Amino acid sequence: MQKMKKTVEKKSKDKVVSWNTHLNKKYGLRGTASRSEFEMKAQTFILGELLKEEREKANLTQAEMAEKTGTKKSYISRIENGRADIQLSTLYRLIEQGLNRKLELTIH
Repeated sequence: MQKMKKTVEKKSKDKVVSWNTHLNKKYGLRGTASRSEFEMKAQTFILGELLKEEREKANLTQAEMAEKTGTKKSYISRIENGRADIQLSTLYRLIEQGLNRKLELTIH
């Protein structure tokens, strides 16, 4: 299955620019410190949203998930709100013990 890439555009002062052009202007080119920081924060946010969505699908509260995984409710909340770094071992525990699911990682 081939992934299709969407072109997202933003209108700026009556001029339409691509999403990448917008990101380049606002955060710098890929590989720069400011762009890397933005992308890391974006991925942290996405991970938190995904975890929250899956937890809710499993009908678990943050407190219940924390109890199942040996973490604190406040930590689950911080992860879901993109305000906490998460270790890979903790992510596995949340997915596998907390949600009874399997986590697979892919590097592109």
